[in-house]
Amino acid sequence: MSLVLDSAAQDLLFREARTANTFTDEPVTDEQVRAIYELVKYGPTSMNQSPLRVTLVRSPEARERLVQHMAEGNRPKTAVAPLVAILSADNEFHEELPQLFPHFPQAKDAFFGERPVREASAALNAALQAAYFIIGVRAAGLAAGPMTGCDMEGIRKEFLDDDHTPLMVVNIGRPGPDAWFPRSPRLDYEQVVTTV
Repeated sequence: MSLVLDSAAQDLLFREARTANTFTDEPVTDEQVRAIYELVKYGPTSMNQSPLRVTLVRSPEARERLVQHMAEGNRPKTAVAPLVAILSADNEFHEELPQLFPHFPQAKDAFFGERPVREASAALNAALQAAYFIIGVRAAGLAAGPMTGCDMEGIRKEFLDDDHTPLMVVNIGRPGPDAWFPRSPRLDYEQVVTTV
């Protein structure tokens, strides 16, 4: 059985998509970011938790502050990407559950009353949403450069609060010259899939 998604879309979202290392100076608009979110918000999370939060770094001052927290090799591309997003997990996501999971309003307290439980669930589900976000950026015809090479605690203190845990920084824009490193190998089906 073949995939229903056409080959060009498969290439755009997966086969030809890679982490961009250079970008043009074409801006990424708020409308584009909204369109990305309006698509990827439908990706499933456990109990519809939706703990991902996105902080857009647009001002030159905020960009300069962020670049200082990036690993040396990630600084140049973060300094020039048209848009940078900090993706974080909201550890107080449970406050939204009465709206997001209305058929079981007790879920907020029944499952997520303790902070360590919330943190673990938020980290897992926000990471899942971060993957949707990256695919959404690609679906918008843009390139994403997700990075974890940074001082996460520094980013949390600089841009977030104690209720948010940074997961990654994503450079976003149109790919520039020599944007791609050669594709790294992938594991074969037989190396990953086991039938029991």
